[in-house]
Amino acid sequence: MRDKQEYLAGKKLYGDDFNLDELEEWFKDESEGYANLLGAEINQSKNQNRQYTYHALNNKYGFNFLPDDKKSFNVLGCGSAYGDEFKPILERVDKITILEPSDAFVVQDINKVPVTYVKPNMDGSLPFPTNSFDLITCFGVLHHIANVSTVVGELYRCLRPGGYLLVREPTLSMGDWRKPRAGLTKRERGIPLNIFRQIISTTGFEVINEKRCMFSLTRHLNRIMKEPVYNSKTALLIDEVFCWLFAWNSKYHAPKKIDKLRPTSVFYVLSKSVRD
Repeated sequence: MRDKQEYLAGKKLYGDDFNLDELEEWFKDESEGYANLLGAEINQSKNQNRQYTYHALNNKYGFNFLPDDKKSFNVLGCGSAYGDEFKPILERVDKITILEPSDAFVVQDINKVPVTYVKPNMDGSLPFPTNSFDLITCFGVLHHIANVSTVVGELYRCLRPGGYLLVREPTLSMGDWRKPRAGLTKRERGIPLNIFRQIISTTGFEVINEKRCMFSLTRHLNRIMKEPVYNSKTALLIDEVFCWLFAWNSKYHAPKKIDKLRPTSVFYVLSKSVRD
């Protein structure tokens, strides 16, 4: 029996040491978890113009770090659903593959750029040859996966030497996952920052940029702003200041309200050495 207090304390990453039976159970719970949360909104999104609410955030801490001399990317989107995250860079994209467990999000193209959908494997292995992609994005996906270190290793394997991996993930517990949480899937939990750093280092990635972001109170700016906060450059500046002021707080599980004042996520720009 595992002591979940160690996981809530951020000393271990819950799920990363699961056996195959446990991985299969987790996979079944999460494969349609996000789609089930959205419910009827999925069909509505397919029939109307969707609003992707993280473009400014992804540009500021991710896409802006891509080299200007690279004009054509073979891209993999991990858990990218409709693929809307790629719209800011479509003119530089040659091919898009989306690794997505649910059929609910499948579209034929993104602004006329064809999309190929592939199902993930239960054990975390990726169904792609080594050195397949120039760019991989993984925005808010790893925290839905049990064996994070295995998947990060697979992302490294599938990335071409000199390629880039953009990752954005929550670094807080997201509550006590031992019981149901409103608005969250059954299994999702954040990745403790110290463990995330260790996984990235052990895997062999070069860290181009690490940026803690998404301060715990920033989302409340939606009440006074005309656009989603993470599509607003002004809101991002405010968020950056508060994340800097509270950078000392990397507490993982925070039952006390005062401990909740912290950056809630981290954004990584990672690269695979041309020597590998």
